[in-house]
Amino acid sequence: METKFEKTGPTTGRLEFTIEQETVEKGLDKTFKKVQKTLNVPGFRKGRVPRRIFNQMYGEAALYEDTLNDLLPAAYSQAIEEIDVEPVAQPDVDIKSVGKNQDWELTAELTLKPDVELGQYKDLDVVKQDREVSEEEVEESLERRRQSLAELAIKEDAAEEGDTVVIDYEGFKDGEAFEGGKGENHSLELGSNSFIPGFEEQLIGVKVEDEKEVELTFPEDYHSEDLAGQKVTFKVKVHEVKSKELPELDDDFAKDLDEDVETFNELKEKARKELEENKETAANDSRDDEAIRKAVENATIEEIPHEMAHEEVHRQMEMFLNNLKQQGISAEMYYQMTGSTEADLHKQFEGEAEFNVRTNLVLEAIVEKENLEATEEDMEKETSDLAEQYNMDIEQVRKVLSPQLLNRDISLKKAIDLITSTANETLESKKDSDSE
Repeated sequence: METKFEKTGPTTGRLEFTIEQETVEKGLDKTFKKVQKTLNVPGFRKGRVPRRIFNQMYGEAALYEDTLNDLLPAAYSQAIEEIDVEPVAQPDVDIKSVGKNQDWELTAELTLKPDVELGQYKDLDVVKQDREVSEEEVEESLERRRQSLAELAIKEDAAEEGDTVVIDYEGFKDGEAFEGGKGENHSLELGSNSFIPGFEEQLIGVKVEDEKEVELTFPEDYHSEDLAGQKVTFKVKVHEVKSKELPELDDDFAKDLDEDVETFNELKEKARKELEENKETAANDSRDDEAIRKAVENATIEEIPHEMAHEEVHRQMEMFLNNLKQQGISAEMYYQMTGSTEADLHKQFEGEAEFNVRTNLVLEAIVEKENLEATEEDMEKETSDLAEQYNMDIEQVRKVLSPQLLNRDISLKKAIDLITSTANETLESKKDSDSE
């Protein structure tokens, strides 16, 4: 029986394939030799039970399951090569017919990579992003740096916005202290919005040794279900009130902040150049993102299999949790700190998962249409760059990344470059005047 394939939907298909009798017989022999080593049959030494005796006692069918499990991967892979389709998930395999002295017939329900009909992906119009740096932005940058060098000085006057208060506090709901609502010698900058909404505002005007009750309502979306939307009272004791003392914007300030400059004017010019570089990078990134988004939106993909989106969610989750792990934060710690669960994190990534899958499918279609491939020079450069990025030996990188995977990544980057390098930046259309 030859391999047969029938599409049953936009991304589904039914495959019929066989494992030839000769292959089955060899597989049964191999399985029996494994089983033979463990058999204890009276009258025979262990490991010496003949096949005919085994068949009489247990039946040859006792070998079928293990044999099928052993032969199935290779048979399925060969069948997929013959029909030239690209499954994107593990198949649901059923047995159509297995038996003695015959080919074994199997069926597999497949989830397939969807077809992509490309739209326009070159010469796309994108909005030109602002790259100019204003004097106000330079001054704001310097002010942020000035704030970073501020010193706190004890003050006797009432606390104002921007001051820091050192407090003890304890929260109560319905007269009972609640878990996690207590702190001692806590430094809180008023106006920083780092505490529960409404808390900091009520401490403006307090002085050293003051005791104050702060009444507020927790936000409806607060991570603790017991407190979300609930009215509570915090009892607060003020130990210190501190105000910021800011340095003058002069040459001394410049030298304290940056040892490579001598004057404030040099610092200001350096700040401007850094802002210009950052804005240029941000503008280019925004242009590229818009161009890629338009290329994806212009393409037609009838259906995204659930399995592909699900796999993308888990890939994103794994990357996110690995990044946290490198910072010393385990998954359990993250869930505890944020009051969330693995299911919450899964849902967080679901929104962008389908777009990411669509983007990859469009890029792969562009790679195929434009015949984009990595050259040997591309492969060597990418390997070298990765080794430097992850502080690894080049040979280590070669062991981790197969040539096929490296070629795919480089080809996709070339597709991205094709989209972005041909994009046309245009000024956003002006709205009609209201004076008409």
